[in-house]
Amino acid sequence: MDEISWREDGRDHRVRWRSESGAPPPRRVVVADDETRADDAYRLACEGTALLWRGDFQNARQLLKAMARRIDRPPRRRRHKPEPDRAQAFHLYRQARAQRARTLGMLLIPFDPGHVIPLRRAPDVQDACTEAYGTDDQPYITSLRELLGLVGAHEWREKGVPIPALGSDRVHPHYGVFSPIRGEYVDLVGEAPLPPTKTAFDVGTGTGVLAAVLARRGIEHVVATDQDPRALVCAQENVDRLEVNVEVVQADLFPDGRAGLAVCNPPWVPAKPSTPLEHAVYDPGSRMLRGFLSGLAGHLEPGGEGWLILSDLAEHLGLRTRDELLEMIASSGLRVAGRLDTAPRHPRAADPDDPLHAARAAETTSLWRLTAG
Repeated sequence: MDEISWREDGRDHRVRWRSESGAPPPRRVVVADDETRADDAYRLACEGTALLWRGDFQNARQLLKAMARRIDRPPRRRRHKPEPDRAQAFHLYRQARAQRARTLGMLLIPFDPGHVIPLRRAPDVQDACTEAYGTDDQPYITSLRELLGLVGAHEWREKGVPIPALGSDRVHPHYGVFSPIRGEYVDLVGEAPLPPTKTAFDVGTGTGVLAAVLARRGIEHVVATDQDPRALVCAQENVDRLEVNVEVVQADLFPDGRAGLAVCNPPWVPAKPSTPLEHAVYDPGSRMLRGFLSGLAGHLEPGGEGWLILSDLAEHLGLRTRDELLEMIASSGLRVAGRLDTAPRHPRAADPDDPLHAARAAETTSLWRLTAG
């Protein structure tokens, strides 16, 4: 277990460090409080010095917002600088986002045993922290930015996400499990013509939302797989709450046996995740996509179909071509029986200030109906 150390009141201190993103403990730590100026905090954070907060909790939140405003100021334009190509622009965007996260992650919050924050006007975050970390009877320190992420995830878990394909019944995502807030891919699974089958696989189920949709559509036995322990617990809770006949199984991609339908919504972007929580978005080397396609024919019943739900965002970012995707399909012994397309409905697709606006605005999400060739 990593530890973080600092000097305060003339004494050396050492305590446990927590980071779900996998960030190492800062090497330099100073104590900060309500008298700390935003410009000073921002300068120290940019230099790699963390600030351990000892003031009012709500003032810490305001300081974090002030630091974010300084980071998000539009950069000065350089004359005659050539525009990067699409792939370079994407990687520069990710570098900037990672640097932003590192800088904002330098504002730290102390915890007493039991996930209690020993600061004035601190909220009760015990439920949110227990859901992400488990029970804890030792003090620790984490970043305020991560803590706010835990609290936001807890609120989504409590409130749930309404799913139109489930008659607006709600799915409750757990911390670290991809939330189905982008409902267009769920709607595709709710609308595509079903092959005649009693059994279906949902490969990489996450919250279990696609498995639940298939069960509600009349598939008698749905097997939902995932290898992430958090996703398995999340999916099981959701299918139990929705009272659908879904078997949740731990597996890397396919379960044993064959089915008349196998569905997979892999991460859409073939790039390396920079934190463990990004695995639902980034698929290095298209590992999951290739694994699903290469194993599909061997897990389909005669006449069965595989449904690949995939955005073409990677194509618009210059990270993968349509020909490369079609070659993956063909080399796996599969053929395309049909395709359903839908446009994105998320706010970023209509935000001209988004650095990736051109790619997001052109994005299409597709359900590819695949059969053994």
